[in-house]
Amino acid sequence: MTRQAHFEDRSVSVVIATRDRPELLRRAIDSIRAQRHDSQLEIVVVFDRSEPDHSLESVHPRLRIIVTTNARTPGLAGARNSGIDKASGAWIAFCDDDDEWLPGKLQAQFEALAGSPGSRAACTGVLIRYQEADTPRMPDASRLRFEDFLEDRMTEVHPSSWLVHKDTLLDRIGMVDEEIPGSYAEDYDLFLRTARECPIAVAPQPLIRVWWHGASFFFERWQMIDEALDYLVDKYPQFADHPAGLARIRGQQAVAKAAMGDRIGALRIVAATLRLRPTEKRLPLALAVVGGLKAETALEVAHRFGKGI
Repeated sequence: MTRQAHFEDRSVSVVIATRDRPELLRRAIDSIRAQRHDSQLEIVVVFDRSEPDHSLESVHPRLRIIVTTNARTPGLAGARNSGIDKASGAWIAFCDDDDEWLPGKLQAQFEALAGSPGSRAACTGVLIRYQEADTPRMPDASRLRFEDFLEDRMTEVHPSSWLVHKDTLLDRIGMVDEEIPGSYAEDYDLFLRTARECPIAVAPQPLIRVWWHGASFFFERWQMIDEALDYLVDKYPQFADHPAGLARIRGQQAVAKAAMGDRIGALRIVAATLRLRPTEKRLPLALAVVGGLKAETALEVAHRFGKGI
């Protein structure tokens, strides 16, 4: 495909998976509706295990809103794929139902794509909002290779800022993985697969606001998180060649096991992870939770700095 053909059609379908958060959903929709875009913009709202609100549907010359239900595996991954199935745009974007796009998001991404030959996906910087404070996080365009994602999850690369060429997604990258337990880290898996296939362009401004709060469907679901991280390590044997990345994941699992009350399991992972990377920063946190620190307290402190565990 030539570079000219790559940008010939700029129509975008934005997939929003949602479940029982009507007020947050409307905020997300409004932020997308406010985008200035010179091609067709479509919002596909996918209701997952909840009643669809067809009053959201609308058709205008430059903007169409479609309401549908998750026809695939229950959960975020299946809902996103259900939205992709319904999408008519040449480009696919995501927006979590509790996040919002900021003005100029799409325009900046297409400019970044134009300046990055071979790129078939783009992201932006983010503002992480926690307790009324915004923390900016910016991706480093030079560090978005497959190997870099193995080393570092890079929370500054967020699904709500994701834009990917639909044909590239379907033909080369593949759909969202519906086998990941609880759909946890399905975005990280998608970023890994994308980086393996093509360069990722970066719009160097924080152009989405990510709201971190206790209403997240992944908040404190420690057993599911532990299982999903095991799944990822099995899926990508390349982690064995990246001890820092593997230690990061094992450190997360140690925290998860400690939060579940599995002190022995947590200590075993801590001991094994020390051999991989003695400086892994999650290990003291796991030990603190083993010693009685509440995991939610640790999450709160991390979130204040725009970071997760």
